[in-house]
Amino acid sequence: MLFLFVGWGIYFVYCLIRFRQRTGHNATYNPAKGKIAKAVEVGVIVAEAFLLIGLSMPAWASWKHDFPHAEKAITVHAIGEQFAWNFHHPGRDGIFGRTAVKFVNNTGNSLGLDPEDMNGKDDIVTLNELHLPTGKSVIVNISSKDVIHSFGINVLRVKQDAVPGMVVPIHFEIAETAKPGQYDISCAQLCGLGHYRMKGTLYLDTPEQYAQWISQKESELQGVSQ
Repeated sequence: MLFLFVGWGIYFVYCLIRFRQRTGHNATYNPAKGKIAKAVEVGVIVAEAFLLIGLSMPAWASWKHDFPHAEKAITVHAIGEQFAWNFHHPGRDGIFGRTAVKFVNNTGNSLGLDPEDMNGKDDIVTLNELHLPTGKSVIVNISSKDVIHSFGINVLRVKQDAVPGMVVPIHFEIAETAKPGQYDISCAQLCGLGHYRMKGTLYLDTPEQYAQWISQKESELQGVSQ
């Protein structure tokens, strides 16, 4: 693409100079004819098609589908609903608890965690609050409880639709040099009258802050279970 940009740029400047208006030269309104010009134009089209279809698209697809190893990444479920984001962390055991529609309620179990599943006892569920540490790979499994939403974290250049009936996994890297702080999580898809207020907060933590947050949530869960 750089080669094409430079080549066409040089040709553009050449045409501006070569065919500029000047005394003794009259404009020609008939289209130019020539086999060489046509051959060059066809060759450029073929070359650009090869760069796009043969190289760029396969390389992009390969990179997008090359997910990090689950044991080396932080995996989170992001579930959209009108008009909020639910986030589900697996806890220290790294295993998500079983969920089912029949367990969903509005009194503390918005995601339908099975109360009998031991793997879900340490799971952390938050509303409009996502904590992630710097210097880590992240996998987010995105879904929706009702209509189409769009999970967007602009500061991390992340955006993906949440489609009812589907779980769409995405992955991204958070650099160690990323600045800790609070950033917006938005819905980038018109999802109803309350779309304007469907937003959450990303707490970008240092590894120490993230570990402290996990410990705090574990203490809260132990208090509830007691």
